[in-house]
Amino acid sequence: MLTLTLIILLSIAVVVYRFIVINSSLQNHHDHAFGDAKAPTNTTGQPTIEPLPNFNFAETAPLPYRPFQNKRHVAIGITKMPKSEWIRMDKGYLARIEQRKQVMREHGNEAVGCGPLVDPAIEELFQEIMVDYLPKRYPTMFSLRGTTLHNKATGGHYQVDIKDHATMLRYLGENVEEDFYIMCPDEEDEIRLQGYIGCFPGGFLPSSRIGQSMREIHAPVPGFEERIGKGADRALKRLEPENFIERFNWSLQTDGPDLFRVDGNNFYPEQGQSALLLQQIIIDNCWLRVEHQTLCRLPKTRAVIFCVRSYMTTLHDIKAEGNGPLLADAFESMPHKLGDYKKTPFWGETVYRFLRS
Repeated sequence: MLTLTLIILLSIAVVVYRFIVINSSLQNHHDHAFGDAKAPTNTTGQPTIEPLPNFNFAETAPLPYRPFQNKRHVAIGITKMPKSEWIRMDKGYLARIEQRKQVMREHGNEAVGCGPLVDPAIEELFQEIMVDYLPKRYPTMFSLRGTTLHNKATGGHYQVDIKDHATMLRYLGENVEEDFYIMCPDEEDEIRLQGYIGCFPGGFLPSSRIGQSMREIHAPVPGFEERIGKGADRALKRLEPENFIERFNWSLQTDGPDLFRVDGNNFYPEQGQSALLLQQIIIDNCWLRVEHQTLCRLPKTRAVIFCVRSYMTTLHDIKAEGNGPLLADAFESMPHKLGDYKKTPFWGETVYRFLRS
């Protein structure tokens, strides 16, 4: 009788143990998907920044992101990332920084957005990037002496004790290629866009999105509300300062590599655009535009920073890699409404034929 009791208790223990292990595994998978997995931190609990003491940006190729390879359409697709990979540098740095300066000169009102609701978050972001991140991560490119940041690559010098918030954003725009969209919690703790440095918008006017939530910003994207909306909300609510998460967006740009795009990359029939208005497609002018998007939360203001770095690749290069048919398949397999939104009816026949030839 005692033996039978022990066997029963042992069986129950095994079942309970397996339940705990499986449940823990599922929870870890869920946490990973929504950015809750912890990044390496220092003694203050903040993510560490790994220095690159021998980094040479002039010899560093751009990262060959090819998110179309998994064919996941209208999926949140976020994964954790270390803070060290927040800001990227490569051999195109100097040319694109010049492009950003030109955008800020010619389109200052569209590229820079600040105001009382977001100014404290701008101050915190400015300190994070200009004082903490850049000189630590890239000591061969940036050095901080007192209150002056020296950009060794461009020769620029920047005071980091400034008080003007628009100038803070411009300084960010002159030193990194990433755009920053700053989302602050409102009275109901809803995260809304309140400020930005957006030199390379991918088909929208940043100022038109001020005051909008993440869902409202992405409302024109077919399938976002049904497939991504709730997951995006959960990701934002669960996001803590020690967590950095990333995802990708990609599209085709058919009229050259210009990175400052306030329209043209997407199809908005509700704005009176017609899918019948076909344009002549020249393959030499077609570029794959990939956005590396990251999300993090600032520890003091609790603002969420939506960071976007854009990469441009010619279709000739995509084809030379052997990825032509794969890209064509990925575009062609998009849900109908999403394909329309990405403007595939405008260029599909010509582009698919080239990629598969």
